[in-house]
Amino acid sequence: MDATKLMLAAEGVEATPFEIPGATGGHFRIQILNEDAARGVVTTIVHLPPGGRIPAHYHHAGSEMHYVLEGDLIEAGETLAPGAFLTHAPGAVHGPHESRGGAKVLTVQHWQSHHGSFDFNLAEQSGGPASAALPPDPTAANTNTGDAEAATG
Repeated sequence: MDATKLMLAAEGVEATPFEIPGATGGHFRIQILNEDAARGVVTTIVHLPPGGRIPAHYHHAGSEMHYVLEGDLIEAGETLAPGAFLTHAPGAVHGPHESRGGAKVLTVQHWQSHHGSFDFNLAEQSGGPASAALPPDPTAANTNTGDAEAATG
């Protein structure tokens, strides 16, 4: 095999548990597609569970890019659908990352973990349940009709 090239099928890479500092709302998993500094980047698929929340954070070591493959990713309160792309410069605070129904997000980083320690710096205090931080679901039925009824007499 060519040592300068890596080809693989993502569905053949096992999703393993992923411990993220301050994360709440379920079990996060990760598929590591490439974690080879010689190839320049770390490429993973992060699986956010329904109701999952990763607190706002930053990375000193390099930029980070996200591409939503499946589900919904809520980035700092804005809901992103499959096909959405976002990127963050080194040191830029991003997140919280949340998902109402679960998501798979392709993530590319210009840095990697070393011996289980990675460049993840919290930018907020963790607190409360993940659902309390999620914005209202715009597709949910409105069960509060009191204001509408009062306005119509």
